[in-house]
Amino acid sequence: MRNEVVEGFGTYGLDPDVGKLYPSELSGGMVKRAALARALVMDPKLLFLDEPTSGLDPVSAEAFDNLITQLRSLLGLTIVMVTHDIDTIFNVIDRMSVLGEGRVAAQGTLEEVLKSDHPFIRQFFGGNRAKARILEKECHGK
Repeated sequence: MRNEVVEGFGTYGLDPDVGKLYPSELSGGMVKRAALARALVMDPKLLFLDEPTSGLDPVSAEAFDNLITQLRSLLGLTIVMVTHDIDTIFNVIDRMSVLGEGRVAAQGTLEEVLKSDHPFIRQFFGGNRAKARILEKECHGK
């Protein structure tokens, strides 16, 4: 399986020589892409990601979001993701469930969730970062 993972590194934005490095020699983004390659070598139809962009700088986080989106389309994956990253929510998700106060506070498309009057949803999407993304979406349709 190691050879299959290393052979697929190019698909995940990694040089095959990365397979020769120790984990301590990898950047945070490289670790996440290598873990993704390891998970996908088994050709799953369902992929679970837990805070996939946490600890990444904004450029690396956006690149990882783009990689997830491309792989989802290319491989026909269903992805279940836990994230608090506003940019990832706006860039990657098709449908979402938002947990607040120990319950599902809202679920649906991003547009449907944004219409919720639940206090947790209002607070989560009421910060400056989310407001900027909502405004961008309204102005540019992204």
